[in-house]
Amino acid sequence: MTAVPTLETEHLVLRGLCQDDFEAFAEFYGSEASGFVGGPIDHPLAWRKLAGYAGGWVLRGFGQFAVEEKASGKFAGLVGPWFPEGWPEPEIAWTVFPEFQSRGIALEAARRALQFAYEFLGWKTAVSCMDPANKPSIALAKRMGATLEGETEIKPYGRALLYRHMVPAQFLQQLKREGVA
Repeated sequence: MTAVPTLETEHLVLRGLCQDDFEAFAEFYGSEASGFVGGPIDHPLAWRKLAGYAGGWVLRGFGQFAVEEKASGKFAGLVGPWFPEGWPEPEIAWTVFPEFQSRGIALEAARRALQFAYEFLGWKTAVSCMDPANKPSIALAKRMGATLEGETEIKPYGRALLYRHMVPAQFLQQLKREGVA
């Protein structure tokens, strides 16, 4: 079994998922807000989806982190390295629950997750895949310096835009310039 590391940023803790995260997760996945990430779904399916996210760590040695806001201690979403069956290649994925959106949480968490993928996992490249209608996610990819590389098909989601992140040296240099790393 692979232990999930705990990462910190100025405002966030990135950690493994736990049972206490389920109700907020199920509430999000039961709402229309989850439409870009496979929802809405019912409670039993939300449980299976949560278990799938947690299982990535066992099966692949990495997975998405639970994002916890330091100030409130609340579970704010998921972010991190992700490579489920059927994906075109490893990606940095993000899902931030509505009450935490438009506050910089997704950017802060995604940057730290990409840094982890490059420095700890040794990734040489990473992508982020998103629904073409998911404008906030596209804007986040661009703010991270990712560029549109093309489109791909991801079952069962359908057509997705594939954004390529900067290579490790460029990305880590950018973090240093911005005083993030």
